[in-house]
Amino acid sequence: MPLVIKSFAKLNLYLQILNKRKDNFHNLNTLFCRIDLADTLILKKRKDGLVKIRCRHPDVPVDKTNLCWRAAELLKREFRLDFGIDIEIRKRIPVGAGLGGGSSNAAAVLLGLNRYWNLNLSKARLVKLGAKIGSDVPFFLYDTKFALGSRRGDKIEPLTSLGKLKLWFILVYPKIKVSTPRIYQEFDVFSGLTRTRCNVKILTSELLQKGKAFNAQCLINDLEIVTTSLYPVVNQVKKALSGIGLEKIMMSGSGPAVFALCNGRKQAQDLSGGLRKTHKSWQVFVSSTV
Repeated sequence: MPLVIKSFAKLNLYLQILNKRKDNFHNLNTLFCRIDLADTLILKKRKDGLVKIRCRHPDVPVDKTNLCWRAAELLKREFRLDFGIDIEIRKRIPVGAGLGGGSSNAAAVLLGLNRYWNLNLSKARLVKLGAKIGSDVPFFLYDTKFALGSRRGDKIEPLTSLGKLKLWFILVYPKIKVSTPRIYQEFDVFSGLTRTRCNVKILTSELLQKGKAFNAQCLINDLEIVTTSLYPVVNQVKKALSGIGLEKIMMSGSGPAVFALCNGRKQAQDLSGGLRKTHKSWQVFVSSTV
């Protein structure tokens, strides 16, 4: 029987870049937030021992560069398995948007094949394997709405205290792809200009005490200054969201997706409809924490 898995997106409610590491990655502090915008993955056994990727989205590679392929091959190599697998990816998360779609897909493959192939790997082992594939992969291996990320973003501390908090967002993707490596390279040039004003612990405390009424100044993304300078449309999205009365607005990850916090589902649905009419070239989603 095929195994069907949901693969959720993420937002970064906070992203502070600390310093460049010797491995050319960056140490950072981030607050991950899992949202219900999701891809669907379908895993089916193959008899020939090969790993095959299928996806209709033109921007998703189906070769060895796909993170799902790398996840499956990593398990095969680590445990000397001769199993084959077909992985069909049904995309809904925009590609190259700063929403972690590829990393989420890879994590879903690790979790799915752990069950499908009866590997019985612990969460700790899966996280260690996931970190070899990508910095965001470990977050998606935890069943948590919110988590703090440190080191490369791969050291995860689930925030179970925020488990009951539900946030609603309008999410806008202006249909341009952004290269995460390029943004980080440019950040090293821009870094003298960035000034983080709020500690991630303060944001966590605000969310715990005030929920959606937290202080908007606690939303920090050190990469925003870089991405907006290279892609002015990101600022256009922010201005459009501000123009319909929303205040808590920020780019997620390396962008270009931008989110705005809403009072609830009704406000998000009402305002998103107007945005779709006035900005037909953008993808506009209503999403909540999950």
